[in-house]
Amino acid sequence: MKMAQKLFALVLFCPIFMVSANEPMLVEKQEFVLPNYTTVGGETIAEVRIGWEAYGELNEAKDNAILITHFFSGNSHAAGKYSAADPLPGYWDSIIGPGKAIDTNKYFVLSSDTLVNGFPHDPNVITTGPASINPATGEPYGLDFPVVTIKDFVNVQHALITELGIEKLHAVVGASMGSLQAIEWAASYPNQVERMVSVIGAGAMDAWTIMALEHWARPIKLDPNWNGGDYYGAQPPLEGLSHTLAMITQQAMHPKIMNIRAPQQETLPAAGLESVLNPLPATSYLFDAAKMRASLADANHILYLVRANQLFIAGHQQTLADGLKNIQAKSLFMPAKNDLLLQPYLAQQAHQLLLEQGKQSEYVEIEGIWGHLDGLFSISTEAETLKNFLESE
Repeated sequence: MKMAQKLFALVLFCPIFMVSANEPMLVEKQEFVLPNYTTVGGETIAEVRIGWEAYGELNEAKDNAILITHFFSGNSHAAGKYSAADPLPGYWDSIIGPGKAIDTNKYFVLSSDTLVNGFPHDPNVITTGPASINPATGEPYGLDFPVVTIKDFVNVQHALITELGIEKLHAVVGASMGSLQAIEWAASYPNQVERMVSVIGAGAMDAWTIMALEHWARPIKLDPNWNGGDYYGAQPPLEGLSHTLAMITQQAMHPKIMNIRAPQQETLPAAGLESVLNPLPATSYLFDAAKMRASLADANHILYLVRANQLFIAGHQQTLADGLKNIQAKSLFMPAKNDLLLQPYLAQQAHQLLLEQGKQSEYVEIEGIWGHLDGLFSISTEAETLKNFLESE
């Protein structure tokens, strides 16, 4: 349950040596630097930096690599620990490691922080975004930072694996926003991706989901301290940011688990009757947890992540069917049955289009009570499905 508590808060929001299943898998955060990068929108960003981690060993042929792409409020810490004393491992440690579904005795597994990572003040995150210093001015970019897309995240990751000498990926596996990156990898670099696994994901954002994402952006923009994105060196918009992180958490959790974990309200509590300004136990539970994470996040980074997700359609073509046409990878879609954020119909749409195009695609729903978060907390229930897919010819 401690692992669940850590991930609940997160949603608020060099190759390692081989180890046995009984020892902690130790990992080192590394940094990848691009002198410059030109975005899908045609803007150039100087000195792009992202963090990355790796588990297992790259074989001589360099054909055993699996890329893990992370979710909206996550980072590259997918598995293992930074030291044996760390209380908790990475978010997918239940399926990544020696003898696990993504077996580090077989595969070289790597994961990278994205551009505009939502938590640039986390000491374990390395990212370039609006809070970064613009080399041309010596000041933070703010909203001068160009809008970036999921395809931009993928292109920077492609530069990383190219630097490592990897020409083909055994698989790309990602959850939530990571699933968008995984399918974009398969669409953008079809000759380099053999398998694609989309966990709690989608092939494109529809109007409903774009609207839901906009609810995450509005509290930040309405906070007076946001100041049109120009708040660096001043009071940041922590109230709006906390509200956003709380909303993300609630939408990611199914009522079943939220009602189990949140404090139960007594009938007609005195504080509630006294004033509409007084908090209630359930709201305090949600918003207090969000405030704890807000200092590690950056409001502009969250806005840029929201926009990248809102703009997403695999392959960046006029229709999803056109965007999927280039995909050659075998695909596995693993939505969560009780997901209220990226609902299963979004994964079904992409899966069905691939089948209609004569592509190889499988579809399995994850059972659980966490909702969207079943892609993190309940993924081990489908570990055998994932293992068999990765080992299939």
